[in-house]
Amino acid sequence: MERKPEWLKVKLHTNDNFRELKQMMRSKTLHTVCEEARCPNIFECWANRTATFMILGDICTRACRFCAVKTGLPTELDRQEPERVAEAVSQMGVKHAVVTSVARDDLADGGASIFAETIRAIRKRNPLTSVEVLIPDFMGNWDALKVVMDARPDILNHNIETVARLSDRVRSKAKYPRSLELLKRAKQMQPDIPTKSSIMVGVGETYDEVLEAMRDLRAHDVDIVTIGQYLQPTKKHLKIERYCTPEEFASWKEAGLAMGFSHVESGPLVRSSYHAHEQVKSAQQRMVAEGE
Repeated sequence: MERKPEWLKVKLHTNDNFRELKQMMRSKTLHTVCEEARCPNIFECWANRTATFMILGDICTRACRFCAVKTGLPTELDRQEPERVAEAVSQMGVKHAVVTSVARDDLADGGASIFAETIRAIRKRNPLTSVEVLIPDFMGNWDALKVVMDARPDILNHNIETVARLSDRVRSKAKYPRSLELLKRAKQMQPDIPTKSSIMVGVGETYDEVLEAMRDLRAHDVDIVTIGQYLQPTKKHLKIERYCTPEEFASWKEAGLAMGFSHVESGPLVRSSYHAHEQVKSAQQRMVAEGE
């Protein structure tokens, strides 16, 4: 594999906001996907007092080949977690909160009820804060999906992660058609709530396969797509096949906007929640304009 290109090198910025946020997360025994998934944008986002909360513990029941989150069998369910997340959102003063989770296939509803409780808890303490949830596929349990949608998040996010041809190789238990079906059903349940998905590149897909995945998302009424470069977290994980260029990311963004996405975030360091506060505004403005 060639050396990491310049456009993927990240500068370390550990200011007071970063240190304060880290201390607060530990004091409330909260987890963030920023840390667990080794996100390259953690220094930028935490310095700006934004973070993606990871609920339902830090042990995932799946072992996707790209993900750095610990895998195994979770041993407990923390019913007080939603309130602690809401308290942290209040202390941080965030305007747009993002909540994700590990996969909890050991739970009958996949953790959907905790997602719903977290949405409601954040809204109760922070009525002006918008809430985005990044959910697993709940193994196709559409009643569980309805529990989340009935709590009315401002954005429903579920990642397809990669193109159809590579999905079984890259993801554990998740199925490409099931992910598309989830996104479609979410829109059917709450048509006014924007839906969102993410694609990582550099794992063996072709340029045209990314376009095809984007067309699949639009065919299932997805409003927002993010596209970013896969970075191998450890030597045990899926290897990087290639580094995509900034020009390719710009081209995918142009194509996505032409397809009708309300917002396309596409770049080497882009992750699902990167600039999420801007995405919700774009999607809501687009939906209002279409309604008129």
